[in-house]
Amino acid sequence: MKQKVLVATVKPFHSDAVSGIRDICAEAGYELVLLESYADQAEIEAAVVDADALIIRSDKVTPEVLAAADRLKIVVRAGAGYDNVDLDAATAKGIVVMNTPGQNANAVAELALGMMVYLARNGYNGKSGTELRGKTLGIHAFGNVGRDVARIAGGFGMDVFAFDPFVEDEAIRAEGVTPLGSVEELYSQCQYVSLHIPANEKTRGSINRDLLARMPEGAVLVNTARKEVICEASLLEIFRDRPDFKYISDVAPDCKDEIAAEFAGRFFFTPKKMGAQTTEANINAGLAAIRQIIAFFEKGDRSFQVNR
Repeated sequence: MKQKVLVATVKPFHSDAVSGIRDICAEAGYELVLLESYADQAEIEAAVVDADALIIRSDKVTPEVLAAADRLKIVVRAGAGYDNVDLDAATAKGIVVMNTPGQNANAVAELALGMMVYLARNGYNGKSGTELRGKTLGIHAFGNVGRDVARIAGGFGMDVFAFDPFVEDEAIRAEGVTPLGSVEELYSQCQYVSLHIPANEKTRGSINRDLLARMPEGAVLVNTARKEVICEASLLEIFRDRPDFKYISDVAPDCKDEIAAEFAGRFFFTPKKMGAQTTEANINAGLAAIRQIIAFFEKGDRSFQVNR
C-alpha cells in the first residue's frame, strides 16, 4: 500500500516547493494530498484521517488533529520551531515529530540584520543614524540561525559574542565568535542582543527586567524567536526607565499598542512573523520535509526527531 503524505498549509508552499514535493513523492511511489489555504481546523482533522505522514508550516497540530489520525506515523514541521505541534499528544500515540533545522536559517538571519540596519538608520527618515560597525552583538543561543547571524554581522564589522550552554566554546570560537560564560554576561557586555531561543517551559518570560537592565547604553533587543520568551511587563518597564532602549521584533508583542503610543521611533515590528518568508527558505524547508519523511519510512531515519 502506498504511503499517503498530506501537506496541510494555511499559508501554502511556493509553487516550486509543491512541484518538488510532488516529484519526490512520485519517484518514491507515495501518494500526495494537498490541503492549502484552509479556513477551519476541522478541515485538517478530516484530511488527516487516512494520512501516513503530515507536512505542515505554522499550522496547528492539536490533540484533536492527532486523535483523528488513524494511520499517522510522522509529522514534519517545515521550519525550525515546532511549538505549534502538541508533542505530548503525538508521543502518546507513537507519532514521530520532526522539524527541518537550518533550512530557513539564512532567511531569518538576514531579516535580523536588516531590522538592525533599519532601526540604526531611524527607519530611513532622512535623519542622521548610527552604524553597526564596531558595535557589540550578543547572540543568545548559537544554533543554525545564530551562526548565520554571526556570519553576516561579521561582514558588518560587529564584535560578536555568544552564550549557549549546549554548544562547546571551541565550536563557537571556530565561527569567529567569542563565547561568554553566562547569559548575564552576554546582556551586560552587548549593545545589541539577538534572540534565538525556543519557547518552552524554561524560556517563556525569561527575557526579563534583570537581563534587559544590564544592557549598556544604546541597547537594542532583536527578537526573531518567539514573543512568548519576552516578559512584556519587564519590556514596558525598560522602555519607560531607559530612553536609550530599543526593541525590534519579527513578531509583535501583545503590548504593541502601548509601545506604539508611548515610544515612537524606538521599535519596529514586522506586520506578521516573516523570518522564514523567502522563496528560497520556503522551497528548502518543503523539500527537506518530504525527504525526511521518505528517509523515515524507507530507512528508519529519525535524525531530526524532536519528541521522544
